[in-house]
Amino acid sequence: MKWRGRERSSNVQDRRSSGGGGFGGGISPFGRGGGSGPRLRLPGGAGGGFGGIGAIVVIGIILFAMGINPLTLLDGSLGGSTTGSQVTRSQPLPQAGEDELADFVGVVIKETEDLWTQKFAEAGSTYDMPVVVLFSGQTQSGCGAADARTGPFYCPVDQRVYIDLTFYDQLRDQFGAPGDFAQAYVLAHEIGHHVQNQTGVLGQFNQARQSMSQEQANAYSVRVELQADCYAGIWANYAGEQNLLDNGDIAEAINAADQIGDDTLQERMQGFAVPKTFNHGTSEQRKRWFQRGYEAGDVDQCDTFTPQSV
Repeated sequence: MKWRGRERSSNVQDRRSSGGGGFGGGISPFGRGGGSGPRLRLPGGAGGGFGGIGAIVVIGIILFAMGINPLTLLDGSLGGSTTGSQVTRSQPLPQAGEDELADFVGVVIKETEDLWTQKFAEAGSTYDMPVVVLFSGQTQSGCGAADARTGPFYCPVDQRVYIDLTFYDQLRDQFGAPGDFAQAYVLAHEIGHHVQNQTGVLGQFNQARQSMSQEQANAYSVRVELQADCYAGIWANYAGEQNLLDNGDIAEAINAADQIGDDTLQERMQGFAVPKTFNHGTSEQRKRWFQRGYEAGDVDQCDTFTPQSV
């Protein structure tokens, strides 16, 4: 991805215990809902069906194996309160050029801001930019205490994306999905959850899930995750329009989507898959919806709620 030298977002918060680092320094580049929100009518948004969960992009099934229910992030019950300034203190990002990974994240987030500001404006609405929090070890979110086990996630309570940068090592080494555009896909997917929060999808599901069985909630969670994949594809289309793509970038994102499908993760971890527990979508589904967004560049093509099957 041609990202160097481009403007970074001002909405990135650094809560890491120490600065520095970079692509070669041990961290690998992988990589309001409700009635008061904007009136933008994206697929599955306010006024158009209902949908699911804005939680963990990649490792929902891993959390499940650890005894953590991915759905808990949606209602702010991730668990455990933390106190002490060391988990909430923020510091300015290192100066441009001092931390390659922080620069990369900042540039990708800025490009997502430009894209969604444009899309919301076209719909006569305003995009409220989320804050992206870089952390290591543990930090506090509006959805509870977050630590290395949670991986990247979006918290709709405080409208922030949380990224433990050490997760990228696992994504590269354990799941075989390296590359800077794979990491960009992860970030764009999480920002897609913020878009869903603004369009009412997450608030609608949080209300509807109260009367759902776990299996039904999982099924709707899949639809929301696939929409976020489609939104990530729309961002990839935008990156192409901005001449930011290198050869192989889209293949990196598609490989990442393939490696983090529920069926692939479950088979890797336990030797078999249990479809009724899927909450992010199969590898085939995730690849297909990312590609759909990338090829169309149109939010109208990201309706994962109307089709009988996805």
